[in-house]
Amino acid sequence: MLSQINLHATVHKFTMKSESVPQSKPLFPFFKTKMLKMAAVMYEKELEEKKREREVTLNERLPQLQLSGLSLQDLQALCKDLHHKIDVVDEERYDIDSKVSKNNAEIANLSQKIIELKGKMKRPALKRVKISADAMLGALFGTKVKESVDFKANLKTVKKEEEKKEEVTDWRKNVEAMSGMEGRKKLFDAGQ
Repeated sequence: MLSQINLHATVHKFTMKSESVPQSKPLFPFFKTKMLKMAAVMYEKELEEKKREREVTLNERLPQLQLSGLSLQDLQALCKDLHHKIDVVDEERYDIDSKVSKNNAEIANLSQKIIELKGKMKRPALKRVKISADAMLGALFGTKVKESVDFKANLKTVKKEEEKKEEVTDWRKNVEAMSGMEGRKKLFDAGQ
């Protein structure tokens, strides 16, 4: 907050001086360099502050080891305790790494689905092209086809069989001929 007030005061101070500067010289490069210098100084201060905070946090969490005056058994117990803590931290790191890789795979999968839903992979609209049979064969088979191919000549011909039409006769004439045993015999013979 304090740095913002200083920045505003600096800009105001330079704008007041700019009244005496002739209008032919642009002021923008001057302000730009001044603001970049101020930003660099502010960035350095933030880095130093973060470094101090990190040191304070590490000192709180990890107190200094006092190895003087410890017996051999106490040193061995301390080493076992430190190894146990290292194992716990490694297990947590492995669990976190596996969760991160799983989440990254899921993010990639969802990103692919989003791209598909947005329709980024649209098929282009096909245009109708009028092309002759010779040109089509030339495109399909290359320059091998030199002769013109007559498709109509290669078509199979289908012969239609004419249905046998029975002659329609007067049924009254047949009634007497079909009556009796002789008529039934004729019907039986005609069926076979």
